Amino acid sequence: MFSRLFSRFDQRARLPEGLRVYAIGDIHGCADLLSGVFDLIDDDLARSRPQRAIQVFLGDYVDRGPGVSRTLDLLIARGQTHEAVFLRGNHEAILSDFLRDHRVLTDWLRLGGATTLMSYGVPATAGDVVGDADAEAARAALSRAMPRSHLAFLGNLAPSLTCGDFFFAHAGVRPGIPLDRQSEQDLMWIREPFLSSREDFGKVVVHGHTPVRDADIREHRVNIDVGGYATGRLAVLAIEDHRLEVYYHTRPR
Repeated sequence: MFSRLFSRFDQRARLPEGLRVYAIGDIHGCADLLSGVFDLIDDDLARSRPQRAIQVFLGDYVDRGPGVSRTLDLLIARGQTHEAVFLRGNHEAILSDFLRDHRVLTDWLRLGGATTLMSYGVPATAGDVVGDADAEAARAALSRAMPRSHLAFLGNLAPSLTCGDFFFAHAGVRPGIPLDRQSEQDLMWIREPFLSSREDFGKVVVHGHTPVRDADIREHRVNIDVGGYATGRLAVLAIEDHRLEVYYHTRPR
């Protein structure tokens, strides 16, 4: 079951004719919400019948929520049946770092990495400081437990996507730097000075990373991270021509 609410906005930025884009914000291991979002998008596709549809996932698929492994399974399967682009979030970056270097574990746990470990059957080490031996054991165990398809998925995530007058990135962009020269670090991690900037970036930046209560739609950027792991709600931004619609899928109580 799912509920749907949507708002509609018109603005100057446009997509190419006949194209409909769905942007999905931070999932964080909420596989049940993701499954509901797929139902929502499929219903909308049946109604709108665009010539072409692209689904853009803005990153942060892992950590915090309980269903990380299932979430990656769902995303991989979706990419096999629909045209989809998967962007890299900061949580995928630090997970990948941990798989190469056990010393990252303490920082990763502070960002919610314990749920990812447990999702793959790896016990999460308690405490803020983890010894080298325990950290390396956890890294090795996770490397063995993760399916090759999940590792390949993490290794093939894109830093950003440009489509029409819209630029999609996980966190945002650094003001004053052209979009084609943005660093991957900023695309995955930035908050300020991006969030307070009123700069015209040349395209409307669609992002997540910084949770907001409701989708924050401005002339120069759109934030669709509504904190799904904590709120039980995911946002989907549908863009066609110059029209923006925001749909919310909410977990039944």
